[in-house]
Amino acid sequence: MQFLAAGESLKRLDRLYPGLLQNRYPHVDWKGAMGFRDVIAHQYFDLDVEQVLVICEQSLPDVIAAIQDLLRD
Repeated sequence: MQFLAAGESLKRLDRLYPGLLQNRYPHVDWKGAMGFRDVIAHQYFDLDVEQVLVICEQSLPDVIAAIQDLLRD
């Protein structure tokens, strides 16, 4: 549910401020982060647990760091 809420918030932020995330943090896969929300919401039973672990270990730290940076600003 945390991923679902985070993905929805990212989508909303991107609608309110188009290009903000991608322009400030081009190294982060924002499209993938928002798309992961859709997979969780609509294809929940098809989730690959190992792939979710890879996302958590490899992609999530960059997303968290970028969001923390945005919050500081």
